[in-house]
Amino acid sequence: MAKLIYVTNTSLDGYTADRDGGIEWGVPDEEYFGFINDLERSVGTYLYGRRMYEAMVYWETAPLADLAPWVADFASIWRAADKVVFSKTLASVSSGRTTLERELNVDAIRKVKADGSRDLTVGGADLAAQFVEAGLVDECHVLVWPVVLGGGTRALSTSSRLDLQLLDERRSQRGVVHLHYRITQ
Repeated sequence: MAKLIYVTNTSLDGYTADRDGGIEWGVPDEEYFGFINDLERSVGTYLYGRRMYEAMVYWETAPLADLAPWVADFASIWRAADKVVFSKTLASVSSGRTTLERELNVDAIRKVKADGSRDLTVGGADLAAQFVEAGLVDECHVLVWPVVLGGGTRALSTSSRLDLQLLDERRSQRGVVHLHYRITQ
């Protein structure tokens, strides 16, 4: 059985994007990419909302020869995985191994998890909140960056309580704290 994992970068005050939608405050380095690459190797499918997909589709055509090895490794991992984009407004997708879904079908996601041998990740705070509310998310990897944004897009905005069990934590040299949780409810 595959796990569905929410991976998010967040400011100390809980925002994944600033008030203007910017994410420039969380510039990844070699240590970060090494960690993310190790985490993403087990992923067979990325589940995205429109905005997250539009940010991530860059990796489809990123020139691997021009990238640092750890960044090129990430791009290769991304390209090798299946992608599902949930959007009512996106006209089409422009990356390989990608399908466009207009509605979130909870039963279909449960079946993919039950039948799958490779994990799934959900990307995008709004979509992740819907998946959490539906009881689909098994684990969260929260990367807390040493910055306070004072507003923006919440990393996880749910209307119900969510109980978590801490599985692991670590700190990078730049002060990014990784918290790995299992959802226990």
